[in-house]
Amino acid sequence: MSVPADQSEKDAIAKKMLEAVIALQPKLREQAAETKKNGQVSDEIVQELQDIGVFLTLHPKRYGGLELDPQHFFSIGIALAEGCMSTSWIAGIIAVHAFQIALMDDKAQKDVWGEDINTRVSSSYAPMGKAEAVEGGFKFSGRWGWSSGSGHCSWVLLGGIIPGEGYRTFLIPKSDYEIIETWKVMGLEGTGSNDIVVKEVFVPDHRTHKQMDGFLMTNPGYEVNKAPLYRVPWGQIFARTVCTPAIGACKETLRLYKELVMNKASADPTKLAGDVGTNERIAVAANSIDEMECILMRNFDQMMAYTNAGEEIPMDDRILYRYQSSLIIEKSMAVVDSLYSVAGGGSVFLGSAIQQKFLDMHTARAHVANNPTSFARNLGATQLGVDNADVFV
Repeated sequence: MSVPADQSEKDAIAKKMLEAVIALQPKLREQAAETKKNGQVSDEIVQELQDIGVFLTLHPKRYGGLELDPQHFFSIGIALAEGCMSTSWIAGIIAVHAFQIALMDDKAQKDVWGEDINTRVSSSYAPMGKAEAVEGGFKFSGRWGWSSGSGHCSWVLLGGIIPGEGYRTFLIPKSDYEIIETWKVMGLEGTGSNDIVVKEVFVPDHRTHKQMDGFLMTNPGYEVNKAPLYRVPWGQIFARTVCTPAIGACKETLRLYKELVMNKASADPTKLAGDVGTNERIAVAANSIDEMECILMRNFDQMMAYTNAGEEIPMDDRILYRYQSSLIIEKSMAVVDSLYSVAGGGSVFLGSAIQQKFLDMHTARAHVANNPTSFARNLGATQLGVDNADVFV
């Protein structure tokens, strides 16, 4: 399978961006308490992410974006999460919306990026919207939760059901919705995942995205956005956005735990040589992190190999990859819980850095995309010859 001619250019851009994100990690750690207190990432950090180019990773080049590979995108997200999982969470979610908008009618792309490529978009995909067909589009209403990073955005993507058709995503400007502050939670406090309220607004048809277009790879945006990147199924990209930050948070938890252990041992590692329990926990955590990251990259290496060759990604692969994505948070909880449970008395006090990782991870598990039950059933059933039942793969 061929490698695109501009691969080295993309790799170089991503390398520079990753270096900038790693340099930002100490600042993210320093601001963690403020981020938590304020209930959202600071405007300063969001501006730095924009200056680095994080929000343009998946934007179409024709609007000034970078069209980097998913592997680049998720590597950057993992590095951000080593500094702050909330920051990584909103950065990934805001940035990934460019991918979906690139799949929509070009009129929608012009509506959002026509004047400013840096226009940011939040989302809430739960099918909470009530849509009524009217001339030229839909009358749309509803209330949605978990719109991460919404305070930094001027558009939103919202889920709704059209009677007689099914699910679509609706793209709406800030003038047509209200943000209600509800995000008082135990973890991921800095994501500002507040509620969105829409009351009887008109959404033109071109600002909607059919779920079945995303599944069948019949997206209208293909008429103008030809890059192989956009031939990766939308479900594969988004699902990884709400679990991959956990890999970076696991890396940070392991770093914190080793730091705690080394301090207890007076910085003399020979004192730990006989502590089989400590050694084993560290080994299991390091191996689990490596496994999760390897599967992530392997899956997108294979998907991009297919799309670069102009071939479709086999449905069996899509189903398997979706299930593997859904396992990340539970695997990450196992890593973090194992280390947190033996982190000592200091870990139970408010403000503990390792405790924050524990809380963030368990909060991430509440996201519906991180519940593996239905994805396991679908994978097992299709392995036995039953038809696929998931259209978000």
